[in-house]
Amino acid sequence: PQARSFAVRRKSVFAESYDPENDADDDEGATAVFPKSDEQRARLIESVKHVLLFRSLEQEQMSQVLDAMFERRVTPGELIIRQGDDGDNFYVIESGVYKVIVNDNHIHTYNNSGIFGELALLYNMPRRAATVQAETEGLLWAMDRQTFRRILLKSAFKKRKMYESLLNSVPMLKALQNYERMNLADALISKRYTSSERIIKQGDVADGMYFIEDGTVVVKMDQEGSEIEISRLSKGEYFGELALVTHRPRAASVYAETDVKVAFLEVEAFERLLGPCMDIMKRNIDDYETQLIKIFGSKNNITDTR
Repeated sequence: PQARSFAVRRKSVFAESYDPENDADDDEGATAVFPKSDEQRARLIESVKHVLLFRSLEQEQMSQVLDAMFERRVTPGELIIRQGDDGDNFYVIESGVYKVIVNDNHIHTYNNSGIFGELALLYNMPRRAATVQAETEGLLWAMDRQTFRRILLKSAFKKRKMYESLLNSVPMLKALQNYERMNLADALISKRYTSSERIIKQGDVADGMYFIEDGTVVVKMDQEGSEIEISRLSKGEYFGELALVTHRPRAASVYAETDVKVAFLEVEAFERLLGPCMDIMKRNIDDYETQLIKIFGSKNNITDTR
């Protein structure tokens, strides 16, 4: 669990503002770089691989994160951050046990994994909401406030701009309000596939849906041991929603015909964000079944689509 559910009342605060739109890409002061050995970098990669804050970062941005983090060793009893102090660093735990204290109450313990210190940096809060104290020897990876905010906030801004035209080009998403499309953009994860690579396998459990950013994919359905092409999709189109709407396994396989870049939406985010589009997607199932009847000549072979 993240240390973000503190039972404290937030006060109105003022802190330095950061405008990602006016932050030039060639700003030399944008990110710090701390050289690391191969062994240190490998340990850091292992420590951050489950950090949700970093999941949507592009490879280049993730490389910036790794470069900008520095190692900090701690001793038993050491105060890492103190409630009420200025928020300076964000921390990822590699090892050690740490207790979280709010108003002298011990509310949580981190045991060899987790992150802390992100609240003050993400939400422009200049004062720490809790104290974090090391109970054992340990090792932390830290990133300073300015670098953290530049990478994370600028990443979110760029991501919204990048997906803005894509999401605006998908007719189904016109049912969403602008702020709902922004939330959708924040939830998308960029993925790449090479030519002939399988993206979805027929019969698998659905884990999400895909919006095509670039390239072409081929949809195929297995019939009596051979795959028959159903359709081809390209930039601005989407696939994978059928199994999410019907709560059934994948009805067809999807292959990259060319090198393909897609924006992936996980099933949990799909259910949370695309409710207003559900009627449209259900209507699309009827169109899909009509298309299959034209190909196979009968509905008997496609009962699993519902």
